[in-house]
Order: sequence, then structure tokens, then C-alpha cells
Amino acid sequence: MDVNKSYADGTLLATLAEPGIGHLTINRPEKRNALTDQMWRAIPSALEWLVEEKGARLVIIQGAGGRDFSAGADIGEFDTLRRDAATARVYEAGNSAAFAAIRTCPVPVIALIRGICFGGGFGIAAAADIRIADETARFAIPAARLGLAYPVEAVQDLVRALGDQRARHALFSAREFPAREAMESGCLLKLCTPEALEADVNALAQSIAAVAPLSVRASKAAISAQLSTDKGLMTKAAAHADATFNSSDYAEGRTAFIEKRAPHFTGK
Repeated sequence: MDVNKSYADGTLLATLAEPGIGHLTINRPEKRNALTDQMWRAIPSALEWLVEEKGARLVIIQGAGGRDFSAGADIGEFDTLRRDAATARVYEAGNSAAFAAIRTCPVPVIALIRGICFGGGFGIAAAADIRIADETARFAIPAARLGLAYPVEAVQDLVRALGDQRARHALFSAREFPAREAMESGCLLKLCTPEALEADVNALAQSIAAVAPLSVRASKAAISAQLSTDKGLMTKAAAHADATFNSSDYAEGRTAFIEKRAPHFTGK
């Protein structure tokens, strides 16, 4: 079975490292994992491949090279691809689609963060369900230093991740802040030592992959619906919840409980 696929000329890597656990790696370590337009536009396809084709029960997003998560969008492209409002709208459609693919991914998305997590890189992490960082992580939203604005949906993700007042502070001041402040704001689920980061994220991933996938999908759908108050999402979340009761996994969960053994869930 093919468990690896590269996108955007190898700068975005999708991998099913073990059953149920997908990895999406931003692979430009020489550029601090800054994302090109091609990379932004490949993110939805990479997530779809991992989840729909390879059956990932969750996805971990990280930066390659062991140093940085992502410096954000590649500013070297801005003179041509983001030079004015008209070109920016086209460029940012790719950004927004990437953020939306992460935010609405039917399975949980975990951001594993070390080093720089700036701009659009922070936007990717903010769109994820769970963020875990090590003590080297640094965060910033430098739009005000560049004289531009981020897509509205990305700002909404930042507000959800940081809270209203800290998001305002980060956006208005463009200041860099350490992982400790991100943890204090509630942006991070956990702050780890550099040595423990991957082990802690993998332990969480394995615990999620071991439980009933349909239940996890239903929970994510319900949380998304609650955050948006969109009636269509409410209806979709209710359908996901109904599906759990008609699943083989629900029968397996009840049987395993009675037999006092660990359940084996198939996602069906």
C-alpha cells in the first residue's frame, strides 16, 4: 500500500506513518518552511488523500527539519502574486482554501509546533483542532509590519485560538511572543520540552486513533456547528451523531464493555 505522497514538487509531504495516523509535513526547512502559493493550494488535496483515500483517523501537521513549524507565506512571491488588491484576492483564495481544509477536515488535526510559527504558519496552527508546542516555539502575526491584512476567516481562527483580547494585541502590535504566553492564552493544549514534543504528540495521536472514528467525527462536527451557529452544520452534525448509533462500532463498543476487553473499532 502506498503510504507516502508528495505535493508541490516535494515541498508538501503526506504520509500515513502507522494505521490511522496521518502526517502532513511542510517541507522547506531551508526557507524556515515558508509556504509558496503552490503549497497553499496543495494542502486541501493532501488532506483529502490522507483522510478519504488512506483512512487517516487524525492528521498531524508539522514543519520539516526539526527546527521550525513555518515562517508563513513566502514573501518572495508577493511582488508578483500579491502586489495589489486584485492579485491579493486571487492569492488569498488559496490561503483561505487551505485554512478551511484544515478547519473543516472531518478528522482531528493536531499542530506539532517548534521554532518559528509566524503569519500564515500561525494561521495553519490556529485552524487546527489541537496545538502542542515545545519551549522553542515563537509566535507572531506580522501583518502590520508588512502593511497588509489577513483573510477574515484566518483572523477568526486566530481569535478562537488566542482569545479576543490577545488576538487583538497580536494583530495590532505585530509583536513576537514565546510559547509560554501562547500556553497562558489557552492557544496550546500542552507545552513540552523539545525532547518530549514528538513523543507527547504521538501518544495523543495514538489515543485518538484507538477510539471510535465515527464518534470522533461526530464530536468534531458538533463542535464546528456550535462555533459557527450555522444551521446547515447543525443538521450535518446531527446526522453524524445518528450514524454512530447505526454503526458496527457502537455494537462493538457495547460488547467490549460487557466482556471487559478493549474494543476494536473499524470506523464502520
